[in-house]
Amino acid sequence: MKFETRVYKILKQEFPLIEPPLHFNAPHELAIAVILSAQCTDEQVNKVTPRLFARFPNLKELAKAPLNEIEKLIYSTGFYKNKAKNISGFSKMLLENFHGNMPKNLEALMSMPGVGRKTANVILQILYGIAEGIVVDTHVLRISRLLGFTSSKNPDKVETDLMKRLPRNYWLDWSLMIIFLGRKYCNARKPNCLACPLGEICPSSSR
Repeated sequence: MKFETRVYKILKQEFPLIEPPLHFNAPHELAIAVILSAQCTDEQVNKVTPRLFARFPNLKELAKAPLNEIEKLIYSTGFYKNKAKNISGFSKMLLENFHGNMPKNLEALMSMPGVGRKTANVILQILYGIAEGIVVDTHVLRISRLLGFTSSKNPDKVETDLMKRLPRNYWLDWSLMIIFLGRKYCNARKPNCLACPLGEICPSSSR
């Protein structure tokens, strides 16, 4: 059995139910939550978005919202001025160019303010179950290196390496399973290799 298949099967057994960590009730809310999650924890984003979406309950309201009001509501997520501009620009463009309907391809998504490749991949995977790539966050980048799937520190190169190595039917669940692994066992500062389900096969394990 290939190493990546062993890893996938172990992760699937450990994390059989993959639930998105960001909370949302509408497609545009997911996109905005992902924009806010840049260099911020999902937990903090989930504290901020209920207030933001209560104040501006739909896309039209967000599109015409004053920047200073958005900034105040998202301040605790960091980089709030830039994020507020992206949220405003994204909302306007989604309304004007896409009639409020979230696009189903990477290029269209990445044409909008605040939406890079990682954000676009997250949106496609969670909303539509479409895997055009693999989401690479800090956990995925770090653990992919530990597992020997890549030697790069560049997220785009890491994604390319993973896409070459992993079967396409793994792409949809892979990132979230690795993220959950990082949070539960493979902490960057203090990895718990003894308890980790990959501890026996990971080339970087301290077992």
